[in-house]
This record gives sequence, structure tokens and C-alpha cells, in this order.
Amino acid sequence: MSKKKMNIKEILIQYNAYIIFVALFVICAILSDRFLSLMNIRNIALQQAGPICVVLGMLFVILTGGIDLSVGSVMALGSSLAAYLIVFKNVPFQLAIVIAMVMGLAAGTVTGTLVAYAKFQGFVASLAMMTIARGAALVITNGSPIKMEGDTLSLIVKKEYGYPILIITFAIIVIFCIIQRNTAYGRIVIALGSNIEAVELAGIRVKKYLVSVYAISGMLAALGGVFIAARASTGSGVISEGQELDAIAACVIGGASLAGGKGDVFRAIIGAFILALISNIMNLMAVPAYPQDIIKGIIIIIAVLLQLVTDRKE
Repeated sequence: MSKKKMNIKEILIQYNAYIIFVALFVICAILSDRFLSLMNIRNIALQQAGPICVVLGMLFVILTGGIDLSVGSVMALGSSLAAYLIVFKNVPFQLAIVIAMVMGLAAGTVTGTLVAYAKFQGFVASLAMMTIARGAALVITNGSPIKMEGDTLSLIVKKEYGYPILIITFAIIVIFCIIQRNTAYGRIVIALGSNIEAVELAGIRVKKYLVSVYAISGMLAALGGVFIAARASTGSGVISEGQELDAIAACVIGGASLAGGKGDVFRAIIGAFILALISNIMNLMAVPAYPQDIIKGIIIIIAVLLQLVTDRKE
């Protein structure tokens, strides 16, 4: 009997993110009869396409023991740049997306270079990039939203085209799952957060890996900003303020350790959807935005406490 109880206890600890998600899903379905509607489920999926891209990039940074506070600003930069190119330069939206991603890649590379070669703390380097990227986004838009008329970037969120935004996001999730679990790159990124000195002694050039995770984070953040611009048909320099905190929270809820060396792509996605369910049910029940932040904070505390218990068990 005691062994059975212990097994149940271990399951509750090991799979806490999934249990929280399922419990929240059931509670949301009970609280609102609109929650399970096809329109609402579709809206949740579309809303999370951008944030999920950011979460994946943030996870890889966190796995190395770093942090990227610039992702919200880089999202705004990607959104603004894509809209500017489409509206004022008549650039095809496909090319505009690529250019925005390259800009995000460049921003992340600068941050990673400061961390790896100039020995900046990730917090400091990304804080500087956060300010630079937000300022650049506001310069591009001249402080005003850029409205995209007609079917341009919005095509990627259209039902008649099969919601390309969801297909792209799903493909990215699959790719990063494979990278983390089945490639040397994924194992080295985790090892950097576990024991960077040991990785260096093994003859691995750790600096290029540190630069790469920040570069990936910047590129995915810019893509996430493009997704938000596509849904709103508007590019803006003021979007996604605080998105970096939600991305960090999603990773932590999914079991990632801010000390590095521990985290999983799929669990981080579950963490993102846990936050999404909280916001969604609050909106359906017409609850003001501020209480949502309180509940998010409480769930983060619970998730971290469960993570500490898991670490002790291991």
C-alpha cells in the first residue's frame, strides 16, 4: 500500500505540469460553456502561435543558464519591420517575414556575443538589447501603428489557407523537440547549463553555442512578433511588453531550471498553454486583467515549489 502511495506521489511530482494543465482545462470547461467551443479553442491556438515561438527560444537560453529579457522588444521590432516593408516598400510578405527573422537573428547574435566573448551577464546584455530593439521598433513606426490593408501578412492566419501560422508553429515545435532530444547540439546546450567547465575541458567551443542560443531566441522572437502583426494586420512598436516574463514563466512552469541544465520543449509548451488557459477563462468571465497577474504569480510559485521537490527526489 505504501509503495502504491509512493508511486502516486512520484507521478504527481514528475508530471506536475501536465496535471496542472489537465486540471485547469477541466475547471475552465466547467466555469464557462463557451470554453469548449470550436471558435474559442481555435482562438487560443492562434493567440499562442507567437508566444510559443518565444518560449522555445527562451528555453534554449535558459538551458545554458542564461536569460533573454529582450524577446518582447524583438517581437515588436519584427512586427514593425515586417509591416514597414510591406506597406511602405511593397516587399512581398514572405520576404518581409524572412527579413524580420534575420533582424531578430542579428539582435540575438549581438546579445550572445556580449555574453560569450565580452563576458556580460545574460541579464545585462539582453536588458541592453531590450532597450535598443524597442527603440528601433518605435523609430521604424515613428511611434504609430502601421496598418496593413488588404490580404498581405494576414494570409497566414486565414482559414481558407489552412491556418499556415498553426502549421508553421507545429513544425517549429517538432523541429526543436528533435534538436533537443536527438542531436549533439541539444545535448551540449543542456550540458552547458549543467557544467560549463566540464564541457570546455572536453574541447567543445562553448562560446559559439552560447551565441547560437541567443541568436535562435532573437530569430524566434521576431517571428513571434510577425505572427502577432499578422493577426492584427498591424505592426506596432509597443506590442509584447512583458512577454519576456510570460516566456520565462512558461519555461519554469514546464519544469525548466533557471540555473540551467534542465528543461524540456514539450513541457515548456504545456507551461505556455497553462498561462493561456488562465488568461482565456478570465476573459470569458469578464475578469479584469490585474487579477490574472496575481493568479499567474501563484501558479508560478506552485510550479517552482514542485520543481524543488522534484530536484530533491532526483
